[in-house]
Amino acid sequence: MDKIRLQKLLFLFSLKQTKAEYDFVPYKYGCYSYSANADLTTMVSKGLLAESQKHFDKLDRTDYLKLVKPDDLKRLQQVKAEYGKMSSKVLMKHTYINYPFYATKSEVAGDILTETELQKVNAAKPRNNETVLFTIGYEGISLEEYLVRLLKKDVKVLVDVRNNPLSMKYGFSKSQLKRYCENLGIKYVHIPEVGIQSEQRQELKTQTDYDKLFSVYRKNNLTKTVDSQTQILNLLKEYKRIALTCFEANICQCHRKHLAEAIETLPGFQYKVEHI
Repeated sequence: MDKIRLQKLLFLFSLKQTKAEYDFVPYKYGCYSYSANADLTTMVSKGLLAESQKHFDKLDRTDYLKLVKPDDLKRLQQVKAEYGKMSSKVLMKHTYINYPFYATKSEVAGDILTETELQKVNAAKPRNNETVLFTIGYEGISLEEYLVRLLKKDVKVLVDVRNNPLSMKYGFSKSQLKRYCENLGIKYVHIPEVGIQSEQRQELKTQTDYDKLFSVYRKNNLTKTVDSQTQILNLLKEYKRIALTCFEANICQCHRKHLAEAIETLPGFQYKVEHI
């Protein structure tokens, strides 16, 4: 199957699921799932698929349709009936017209859409000139949902404030996150000095445990990293919309809340803070 066509069909299938197996970002040819592509690459490494520049080919003889849940099988049949005969180009145009946000990073939209259709894509591009310091955690969400949150807020710079930017979760270790952000036009900056060392984060079970940790963090770290905090403020002034990122979804259990509050007290800070 053609790679572009596969991504579009998977996107349309995911829309029919109650809880989608894959999330998507706007990319060079429209809706794209980094996570799905990573799974396909793993299948290639295990000899289940063969990969060429533009296609994937199934190698093994397993009839996977027999293993699919009945509800998903019904959805697959619907997708095949509605879109199975569409070419890659027709599928691209269909998704661009009906889901214009996912065409906002496309390199080929101008070649396959009419002027009116292209205007709808341009209108779907998030644009905001207000200066805002955002914070975001990646706990509990996919890489794609995380990136879409940044894109929809028109974030220009992601500031990674983890002391140790490694993650067991796909896409969130430093080199991966930097690549995926910059693929979408978001600058990535790592400032480890304002992070909390891993050994300090052990045995955190209650909010009281977190509060004790952050009390130490405010006293021992934030008082000594004013230069790094000023660096972040200067990024905010230059790019207008930046986001501090760490792991925890709950802002009350993450040091980025206290870091943001410290930056708010710096001379010249007169901007909005928003946790997304």
